[in-house]
Amino acid sequence: MLIGASSWADRSLVRDGSFYPRPSMRAAERLAHYAGRLRLAEVTATRFFPPTPEQSRVWAARTPPSFRFDVSAWGLFTGAACHATSLWPDLMDEVRPEARERPRLYREHLSSDAVLESWVRFRTALEPLADAGRLGVVTFRMAQWLKPGRTSIAILEEARAALDGWAVAVELPNRRWHEGDAAEDTLALLEDLDLALVCVDGARRSDRPDPLVAATADVAFVRFNGRRPGRWPWPWRYSQAELESSVPTLEKLAEGCRDLHCVFSNTASDDAVCAALNLRDLIDPQPTQGTLF
Repeated sequence: MLIGASSWADRSLVRDGSFYPRPSMRAAERLAHYAGRLRLAEVTATRFFPPTPEQSRVWAARTPPSFRFDVSAWGLFTGAACHATSLWPDLMDEVRPEARERPRLYREHLSSDAVLESWVRFRTALEPLADAGRLGVVTFRMAQWLKPGRTSIAILEEARAALDGWAVAVELPNRRWHEGDAAEDTLALLEDLDLALVCVDGARRSDRPDPLVAATADVAFVRFNGRRPGRWPWPWRYSQAELESSVPTLEKLAEGCRDLHCVFSNTASDDAVCAALNLRDLIDPQPTQGTLF
């Protein structure tokens, strides 16, 4: 089991948190400090701008062999909008003429060849990380508006083909995936495509079904968003009791997969890293050489 946070360099963590000895630490020093305490981090900036091979080489060089990075897929792949400036300039000619001046682009604005080429470049950018043994899971957050159907399935099949051989975890925010009979179909689809379900721990809403919790691939993934509902920014810090209550579920999930990734996304101040450290200590209070952590 690997436990970490969805950022090691969030501005509020560096500025307001107590995790780092001093806010003036260089980027390399911050990552080294983080990697000395936790063995997993999610890179979420790649949801907005695709990574580069140079970034992957730097991340690999600055972390120990046991460390893993989970990396968010670029938003355009997932059906979400992306900044037009995040598209590679030489692919702008593949954008439909009527959309070239728009600040945001969707995948349907690009030719199918351009989408496939973008996948090739995204994978190429992460290959140095994978070759160094540091790539954990590619996290794929489907657009909120995408419900079960032919379009969504085609997007998932495309992702599976583009990232063949790599672990992929899919987050399905649209409630239709989790409702009634559709829930079983969702799990069956992910199992058939060898895609992990992102199991979400967060605030419950009475008008929505409880999110699915299951291991659908060799790697399982749990995202901790915080359990206190309210307007931004709400208090996201997990209490000790909340963390303790999650342990049985995590242990059960771990029994059904080879690896389990637990990522805290409540990145306000040091809430995420503190929760990650606390959960790690709950599961293994006395880590020793050879431990899962």
